[in-house]
Amino acid sequence: MFMADIAGVRVLYTGDYSREEDCHLCAAEILQFSLYFNSEKMAKTIRRLAEKTPEVGETVSGFLVKKAFTYQIMALDDLHVFSQLSTKNISQRITIAYSGAFGVLKHRLKQIFESVESLPDEESEGPAFRVHERLTVKYESEKHISLHWRSDPISDMVSDSVIISILLILILITSYC
Repeated sequence: MFMADIAGVRVLYTGDYSREEDCHLCAAEILQFSLYFNSEKMAKTIRRLAEKTPEVGETVSGFLVKKAFTYQIMALDDLHVFSQLSTKNISQRITIAYSGAFGVLKHRLKQIFESVESLPDEESEGPAFRVHERLTVKYESEKHISLHWRSDPISDMVSDSVIISILLILILITSYC
């Protein structure tokens, strides 16, 4: 449908591309109406986030859940109570074939990353170090190392960059041998 102004007469054209003839209505037959929409959105905080009233300008952090034209902001711990969603923690582990010296690997990763810290032997059952307090690199055997981390976007990026660094170190070691 569209409105056309033909010779000073406003006509509403209703073409539906069927075999029926098109219908033309004069402006006198068309009722004028206006629709107004409120573009403001309101979200209610519930449970744990609603316990304390935020001050003006204070940031409220949580999950925004839309349910049947209503918005709610809730804490992660309350998500399973008010929705059918659940959260899980995923621990990831990868074992990489690495026959070089473990100290060389730690030294090279220290050159690349800001934070590489040794772990006590009783905590890690052998030589190990932690990169950016998110990823643990463990010496498994003379031919293997393993990487352990809890999955989240930042830890996954750190693990990806450490894995690529280890593979590049392996390429450098094998190219000089």
